[in-house]
Amino acid sequence: MPHPLPPLLPHRVYGTSSSGNCHKVRLALDVLGLPCRWHEVDILKGETRTPEFLAMNPNGQVPVLQIDDHTFLAESNAILCYLADGSSLWPGDRLARAQALRWMFFEQYSHEPAIAVARFIRMFQKQNDDPRLAELTRRGRAALAVMEQHLGRQPFFAAGRFSIADIALFAYTHRADEGGFDLAGYPAVRGWLDRCRAQPGVTEMPAP
Repeated sequence: MPHPLPPLLPHRVYGTSSSGNCHKVRLALDVLGLPCRWHEVDILKGETRTPEFLAMNPNGQVPVLQIDDHTFLAESNAILCYLADGSSLWPGDRLARAQALRWMFFEQYSHEPAIAVARFIRMFQKQNDDPRLAELTRRGRAALAVMEQHLGRQPFFAAGRFSIADIALFAYTHRADEGGFDLAGYPAVRGWLDRCRAQPGVTEMPAP
């Protein structure tokens, strides 16, 4: 099991740097200026299936946030909510919070299962002729179209300002080309990506 945390490093993150779900957590920590210790996990070598990792997250997935010696939090968007609580990244208005969650659910159910999976097949598995890609491409373009419609009217996804909803969607959208998605036809999405990049602490995800 992980060793006790040093007093000045309240959080440890177990993640894969080139994973969008993990990059979300890094972005939130960096934007908020929160110290952490990052532990790189190689998913392709089965490091999420070891007894030690499964003791932290029985679902065997990254990222995992270690809060203290005995407390671990999995699921990237749950981690975002935990880290952002009480900050400007988590809207204070009741409806604005619900809107942020709406887009975070959209990211996990409509966006990530298409765009992230297509990226994984192309970049990690090196399979550009996988038969699944046609349907993933259709679904990914549909998700981008929903984002384009919203961002044609609003600068960000909730409360009119940068929030964890934007962090959640930025992670895989700014690397959508690696999944075979051309963003040239989505000018509002591209403008939003530039606004996100302009936020202090926002960095781009490393290539696989």
